[in-house]
This record gives sequence, C-alpha cells and structure tokens, in this order.
Amino acid sequence: MLVGITGTPGTGKTAVTAMLERKRQYQVIHLNELIREENLYSEVDHERDCVVADMDRVEKRVRELVNKRYPATLLDSHLSHYIADTVVVLRTRPDVLGKRLAERGYSAEKIEENLDAEALDVILVESAEWCRNVFEIDTTNQSIEYTVEGIEEIVESLLKKNTEKVEQRYKPGSVEWTEDFYG
Repeated sequence: MLVGITGTPGTGKTAVTAMLERKRQYQVIHLNELIREENLYSEVDHERDCVVADMDRVEKRVRELVNKRYPATLLDSHLSHYIADTVVVLRTRPDVLGKRLAERGYSAEKIEENLDAEALDVILVESAEWCRNVFEIDTTNQSIEYTVEGIEEIVESLLKKNTEKVEQRYKPGSVEWTEDFYG
C-alpha cells in the first residue's frame, strides 16, 4: 500500500516521515531526494529554483523500490498525491508557514506562492481529484510526535480496513484558512 504524505512545503512532511523512518515500521521514500539523485526530472526551472519532475518516470521508479516486507510505503513529497491512492495532507496556518519558509531562506516570491497555495487548499484539492482516500492533519501548533501518531493511526486503520473513525477525525476540508487571511 502506497500512502502519500503531502502538503505545501514547510508543513512538516520530511520531519514526520524521518521520525517514521527511524521507527522502521513502514518503508519511507523521500520523493524529492529520489527525483534529484536519480535525475527523474525533465528540466530545471531556474526562475522558481526547482526541477520539473517527470512523474511517469518517478512513479515507475517508486513501484520498483516498494519493499513488500513492509505493510505500507510512505511517500514524502508535495508531489506524492500524484502517485499514491491514499494521502495524508499536512496543513499549517499561512502565517506560521511563512516564518518556516523564511527560516529556510526561500525568496519572497516563493514564500508568497506557497502561502497562497496553502491558504487556497491547492494540494488538498489536487489530492481530492487524484486520490481515493484523503486525510488531513493540521500541524500548526502540534508536535512532530502528534502528527506521527495521527499518520500511524490512519495507516493502521487502512491496513485493518476499518477507517470510519479516522475518516471522521481527519476529514478533508476540516482545516480552513481563507477566512483568516482573505476574509
């Protein structure tokens, strides 16, 4: 089972998947690293300081890397919802997200682009269009451990085919920022 851990850059995807990886409970594939290390991109966008992933090649490579010894493979990336049928969308209030991205050294334009994407639910909407199962966790004022526990709860309920509780608890669309910032 592939489970995408997706969200706008800065919402905590890599931090929580790194913690999950250390637990060795699930296989974790960090898509952004994989794309760069194995040149799974079609071009470099110098203006936006990023690469343009070749998602067909990325998906093929991910399928090759899936280790059947694990009950689930977690895909860490803001692109994971294009590959996985099930995703957990991590969300962070735009004001908090802006501070995180500034600390990373993002340009003002890149921060603005990501804050707009977060405020307007871009990745959540894309996930709903591409994926069968979508869950949402607000990471704004939560510890990494809290988010990890939420992801574990979701994955375990999927493995047991008993998702009613998590479907309510982590219902997509339950996190909303537009009133706060675009009122």
